[in-house]
Amino acid sequence: MNLANKLTVSRIILTFVFMAFLFCHGIWAKVAALVIFLIASLTDFYDGLIARRENQITNFGKLMDPIADKILILAAFMAFVEMQLVAAWMVLLIFSREIIITGLRLFAVSRGKVLAAEAAGKHKTVSQMVAIFSILLFIIFREIMQKYFSWPDHIGNYFYLGIWILMLITVSLTLISGISFLWRQRSLWLTN
Repeated sequence: MNLANKLTVSRIILTFVFMAFLFCHGIWAKVAALVIFLIASLTDFYDGLIARRENQITNFGKLMDPIADKILILAAFMAFVEMQLVAAWMVLLIFSREIIITGLRLFAVSRGKVLAAEAAGKHKTVSQMVAIFSILLFIIFREIMQKYFSWPDHIGNYFYLGIWILMLITVSLTLISGISFLWRQRSLWLTN
């Protein structure tokens, strides 16, 4: 297994570590979750960079890179639903898009074709990671405020509104990229 693929696999492993820290109590656990999420996100950037630079692009990487992204992102969003920070319907739309696209990718593999991620999909992933990063910062800020200062309702309401707007943008980009991907691959799923 080459270095690029090891980074992809490490992102899946880091997802479990991220989740463990996210659900631990205390500010430092949340900070650790944020740092681990950042490291996992960086593996997404570097696995592709290394694969292209070292000419190590493999079918495994083309297939597993987007799946590793989905595992990290969906785990975070589902945790945020559990924490009542994100609406479940938003995550359901994101999850549905990812399942449909992954299903199409697996169908393509069964026909001997590997569908690499497209630019719109990469932008979608970046928007999702920015949303998750922002929500993690909010969680840390809220923990600090609740422990050391006061947390008036109106401050919390502004943050929840910001999360809502950020998630609307993220869900929109997610759906647009999914529709774009389905349209570009229509010859695959429209054939009998």
